Amino acid sequence: MLKPFHSGKVRDMYDLGDDLLAMVASDRISAFDVILPQPVPDKGRVLTAMSVFWFETLADLAPNHFVSADPQFIAKVLAGAASRSPAKESGGGGNPFSDAAGRMMLVKRAGMLPIECIVRGYLAGSAWKEYVCEGTINRTPMPEGLVLGSRLPEPMFTPTTKAEVGHDQNITFDEAANMVGSEVAALARDLSLAAYSQAADVTAQKGFILADTKFELGFIGGDLCLADEVVTPDSSRLWMQENWTEGEDPPAYDKQPVRDWLEAVGWDKLPPPPDLPPEVVEETTRRYTTAYEIISGRHLTDWYGA
Repeated sequence: MLKPFHSGKVRDMYDLGDDLLAMVASDRISAFDVILPQPVPDKGRVLTAMSVFWFETLADLAPNHFVSADPQFIAKVLAGAASRSPAKESGGGGNPFSDAAGRMMLVKRAGMLPIECIVRGYLAGSAWKEYVCEGTINRTPMPEGLVLGSRLPEPMFTPTTKAEVGHDQNITFDEAANMVGSEVAALARDLSLAAYSQAADVTAQKGFILADTKFELGFIGGDLCLADEVVTPDSSRLWMQENWTEGEDPPAYDKQPVRDWLEAVGWDKLPPPPDLPPEVVEETTRRYTTAYEIISGRHLTDWYGA
């Protein structure tokens, strides 16, 4: 039985040998870096389907780690990997892939950068909170007079650390360069800004604003590649253009219903988190699915695992 070598807040990773990994997106949802008790139905399928759409859409811009999401093809690769695995676990636990169709991608192993590559085009979230207090974003001075939801003078590369425990920390470009080297930091910045620009153009054509997004980058064969997930509701703040007004926080097509409810009930953002009510879970599924279907022009019912 193959066992995951890494389990994150949302994804489980399985080493298949030959520099291939199986990446399984769960329906788990996290907020404020804590995994919540209730899963969000179809979330894993949306994250996988939307990432595949963007890997295809941005393929001319940069290479990526995606190989396949076809369950039949992946099953053959998994069978070969399992036959080579020396570990024969006893006691059961079930097949972790039995219901993974549509949530699983076969990807190439990449040497991942130890930073989150975030690009912001609009003032929101933690950047807004910092701006109100300090007049800066990631300690970079910003013009006076910006308000919540303002379009920034130009998209900003605002990297963070990858915290194994607790919260990621905002860092400056120079601090990122100290972690990965000046040349790699510049490559990551330039690729992230270019990918954001192209993705923002695509989403704008579909009536959405890509306010900000997080990229995961890694090296494969000497090339810096897009990896993990790309412009999904988990990694991005997506607004409908018709709902955007400077000075207001428009409804976001992501986990905003979850965050709003947790803030409203006064949760201290420390484990254990409270149970989510059914209506919050249902609204979150609706927003994830709507974002995918409008932006991609595809139907989730046509994706694997329906």
